[in-house]
Amino acid sequence: MIGTDLVRRNENLLQVVRSYYQLTKPRIIPLLLITTAASMWMASKGEVDSFKLFITLLGGTLAAASAQVMNCIYDRDIDYEMLRTRTRPIPSGRVQSSHALIFAVVLAVMSFSLFLLYINLLSGLLAMSGIVFYMLVYTHFLKRNTPQNIVIGGAAGSIPPLVGWAAVTGDLSWAPWILFAIIFLWTPPHFWALALMIKDDYAQVNVPMMPVIEGEESTVRQIWWYTLLVIPCTFLLVYPVGVSGWLYGVIAVLLGAIFIKKTWLLKQNPFDKDMAKSLFKFSILYLMLLCTAMVVDSLPLTREVFMAMINFVS
Repeated sequence: MIGTDLVRRNENLLQVVRSYYQLTKPRIIPLLLITTAASMWMASKGEVDSFKLFITLLGGTLAAASAQVMNCIYDRDIDYEMLRTRTRPIPSGRVQSSHALIFAVVLAVMSFSLFLLYINLLSGLLAMSGIVFYMLVYTHFLKRNTPQNIVIGGAAGSIPPLVGWAAVTGDLSWAPWILFAIIFLWTPPHFWALALMIKDDYAQVNVPMMPVIEGEESTVRQIWWYTLLVIPCTFLLVYPVGVSGWLYGVIAVLLGAIFIKKTWLLKQNPFDKDMAKSLFKFSILYLMLLCTAMVVDSLPLTREVFMAMINFVS
C-alpha cells in the first residue's frame, strides 16, 4: 500500500522515461556487462567480433534490466517501508506495478529475440535463466527466508560470463564455469560488506540478511572465508585450464593480496562501517580490474610481447 503523502506523478515525458530507467537499477548492470565482455574476449582469444560483442552486451543489458524491474515490483512493500528506497518509482507512485510488469516482459522478450536472431539459442536461454533464477530462487524463495540468501542467490549474477562464452563458442567448457565460480564466491564478501553498512534497513523490514541474523562478527568471519576461497579460484584460469597467462596471473596475485588485507582489517574491526564501505568499494574495483586483466592478457599483442621477452632473455 502506497501512502497518499508519498504519491507523486510524472509531469512530462522526460520524467516518465527517467522513472522507468530508474526501475532497471542501472548502476548494477555495468559490472554484469564487464564480466560478460571479459568472457567473450577470453573465448575468442582476444579477437572478439565487434557486432557479436555489441549484440551480446545489449541483450545482456535488457535481460538484467528486466530482472531488476521485476525485483522492484516484488519488493515494492519493503521498498515503501525503508526510507532509503521509499522514493523509488513504484513505492512513490510514479509507476504502477502493472505497467512495470509489462515493461519487464517487453525487455525480456527483446533480449531473448536478439540472442536468438543474431547470436545463438544457448546464450539466449542462459540469459533467460538468469532472470528466472534471480526472481524465483533468490527474490521469492531465499531473500526473505534465509540468511544464506545471497550465497545461493549469487548464482544469478554469475551467469553473464556463461552467456558471453556461449555467445562466442556456442557451448560451455571448463573456463566459463571457473568464471562462474569466481563471481559466485566473490558475491558474499561483496554483498555482505554492503549489508554491514545498511544492516538497520534490513532489520526494519525483517529481511534476514546475514548481519541481521548472525551479527557483525559472524558475518565478517564468513566474508574472510569466502575471500580465501575466491582468490585461489582466480588462478585456475592460469593453471590447469590455461586460458589466461602471466600478465593476468601477476595482476590476480596483486589484487588478491589487497582483497585479503582489506578483509583481514575488517575481521579485526567487524563493527567499523567505514572499513565495510572500503571493502565494498574495493570489491567492485577488484572484479573490474580482474576482468580487465583477462581481456588484456587475451590480446594477440600481449602474447607477442611475452614471446619477444622470452626470446630476448634466452
